[in-house]
Order: sequence, then C-alpha cells, then structure tokens
Amino acid sequence: MTKVLFLPGAGGSATFWHPVATELGIERTAIFFSWPGLGAEPHDDRVRGIDDLVAMVIAELDQPCDLVAQSLGGLVAIKVALAFPDKVRRLVLTVTSGGVPVSDLGGSNWRADYQRAYPDAAAWIMDVQEDLSGDIGRITSPTLLLWGDADPISPPAVGERLLSLLPNAQLHIVHGGDHDLAQFHSTEVARLIADHLG
Repeated sequence: MTKVLFLPGAGGSATFWHPVATELGIERTAIFFSWPGLGAEPHDDRVRGIDDLVAMVIAELDQPCDLVAQSLGGLVAIKVALAFPDKVRRLVLTVTSGGVPVSDLGGSNWRADYQRAYPDAAAWIMDVQEDLSGDIGRITSPTLLLWGDADPISPPAVGERLLSLLPNAQLHIVHGGDHDLAQFHSTEVARLIADHLG
C-alpha cells in the first residue's frame, strides 16, 4: 500500500488534513506533518527555514509515496519532488502559494495577517519566496492541482501557471473555495484526491 504524506500550509498543524483523510478512510495509515515554529506549533531550533521542512519529508521517503500538500506545503512538495523524483509517485497540490511568482499572478500578501494571527511564529516564514518556474517542468509525477475560485492568497491563475509548467498535471477549480479549501470542501476534495491517487 502506498504511503500518503499530508503536508499543511503555514498554519503548520498536522490536523489540517484530518477531515480529508477521514473522508478517504486513511486517517490511521497516513502520515500527517506539522511544521515546527509555524502557526501555533512549538518551535524546534533545528528548523530554520523551508529546506528543513523539505528534509523532514525526505526522511519519510523510504518507498515511493504520494504527497498531498496545502499552500506552503505545496512548495515543500515541489522541492521534494525535484530532489527525489523516483520517490514521489503522485502529487496533489492544493492552493500552493510558492514555487511560482504568486504576487505577479494576483495573489495577495498574506504576511501581515499571518503575523497578527501568529505573533510567535518563526521569523523565517516572512521571507519564503522561491520561483522554481525553470525547474518545475522536470516533475513528471502525475499531479492534481486543486484551487478555489475565491482564494485571494493563491488565486486560480497560480494553478493555471503550474498547469502550464507541469508536464503531467490536471487542474480542478472548486466553486466557492478559498485558501482553506481542503477543510471547508473536504468531501469534494477527498473525492478528487481519491480519483487521482487510485
């Protein structure tokens, strides 16, 4: 059975994906990551940036796995897939907010609101901006892109850009979905993920 790894966004909580995993019936076998120092998660001095989150995920890749990621977790998943393409069987990127120039594609700046909501979050999160557009085309894993049509942080144009860069991707837009798409549309999201992961 393929291992499914769930990666949260900058909120950092392992519980973010629980509603979807419950709908999928895999909540007991999936691996749920939390990001130390992000959101309300406890800090870990060993985690100093995005590459440390990438290393956390890579440490679980003892076999080809499926990665299901939200927002910042999507950037982590992209970096993992670029580093170890043979260990990523399938990808699900949900409202990914990195890897391409999100602000150039109409994405609003979430940092001030995030800082107000999580004043004790790790400072490095404010500086995460990576444009991997030149590399993303090397990811050949079948990829499902899930976006909401009401997301100000990562609007559908971001998903469309990723669709144009990824050679083996499909994009699905969820009507009324915002940046917490996976939580508030968990039944639809779970159905789409189940179809993709097979």
